[in-house]
Amino acid sequence: MKQVHLAAHFPGVNNTTVWADPRSRSQIDFTSFQHLARTAERGKFDFFFLAEGLRLRELKGRIHDLDVVGRPESLTVLAALAAVTERLGLAATVNATFNEPYELARRLATLDHLSAGRAAWNVVTTSDAFTGENFRRGGYLDRSDRYTRAEEFVRLSRELWDSWQPDAVRADQESGRFLRPGSIATVRHQGHHFDIEGRFNVPHSPQGHPVIIQAGDSDEGREFAAANADVIFSRHGTLEEGRAFYADVKRRLGRYGREPHQLKIMPGATFALGDTDAEAAEHAAEIRRQQVGPQTAIAFLEQIWGRDMSTYDPEGPLPDVEPAVEQGVSQGRVQVADRVAVADKWRAVATEKQLTIRELVIEMTGRQSFVGSPATVAGQIEEFVRTDASDGFILVPHLTPGGLDDFVDKVVPLLQERGAFRTDYEGTTLRDHLGLGGVA
Repeated sequence: MKQVHLAAHFPGVNNTTVWADPRSRSQIDFTSFQHLARTAERGKFDFFFLAEGLRLRELKGRIHDLDVVGRPESLTVLAALAAVTERLGLAATVNATFNEPYELARRLATLDHLSAGRAAWNVVTTSDAFTGENFRRGGYLDRSDRYTRAEEFVRLSRELWDSWQPDAVRADQESGRFLRPGSIATVRHQGHHFDIEGRFNVPHSPQGHPVIIQAGDSDEGREFAAANADVIFSRHGTLEEGRAFYADVKRRLGRYGREPHQLKIMPGATFALGDTDAEAAEHAAEIRRQQVGPQTAIAFLEQIWGRDMSTYDPEGPLPDVEPAVEQGVSQGRVQVADRVAVADKWRAVATEKQLTIRELVIEMTGRQSFVGSPATVAGQIEEFVRTDASDGFILVPHLTPGGLDDFVDKVVPLLQERGAFRTDYEGTTLRDHLGLGGVA
């Protein structure tokens, strides 16, 4: 039976969480990270995933505190988690636009050593000038250059990781020779974005290369993933969409001499559980209403329409106003490429279903969600994987840090009973968990 892969996303504070819930705890205290990571490891998950934010987002020139705020640096947190977990993979989101290959390759190789082979890098890019204002070496890249820099960045990082042969360290106390002669190559790289000549100073790590994750749905992103990634973090919420995306990306692998099993497709997903399907549906609806309060509903509308909508009632109908054509009112988010087309789609849904602004935002912004009893959710997940709509999921709980507890206690045992999920780790590295094999 095809096996389900599962990972846990630490939610922090944003519009997908319910930070005002009395059960919610700190998004930065180490005990929160430790709780979720240990829960994921107890559930035999592949890895623990941290996102990144390089600048506070703004809405109409003010900090948008209902969006991502106070997000700590990923690799620092994961280095600490390496000491309190044993098998769980540790995945850091690090931006390829605002970092340098030599420095980041060292940090990732170090995490791989500290964790005995559990490190992963989620490669992201940005063409956002607003974020670039925090970095004064030219600020930001044109959109057309972001993937060319990322691809060169990953390729150069691999050159650095490969420059130490696995048996380079002899540590021969009798001869007094620590390194085997000729076992560390000089890296010479001259490319469009980077020019490096020197020797890497971190030994070959347990995995050789940390696992590479990529999140992107554009044609460029899919091609980048097919060429470079071990895991792709996608956003396809239905079986039909998932199967189409799965087939498209897996088809591209052959161009790069890769096999389908060498890239795992793991969409982000939420879940809501109940003793019955009806109870779970009520729970899911309440979660979404807490996530999309009146202020958040108007903020979403402003991001789509690109204009101030604060005078409209979130519990009232969608206003008959055209979206702005110029730059919008939000900063630090991906801008809507075609506001008119998106607004037309939203209007059509609002009219068809007779939705208020808040109801419409809830309808249009929901992620892939599994809703039902534990048995129903286990069956839904297994169907996605069995029918090639995904290889598994990166679960995003709505509570920090205890939101994964019920899933691990109630759904994981059912997946194990079905034979669709491991009952224990069979290897020690993240590559083992994902079935990727060693580095060629």
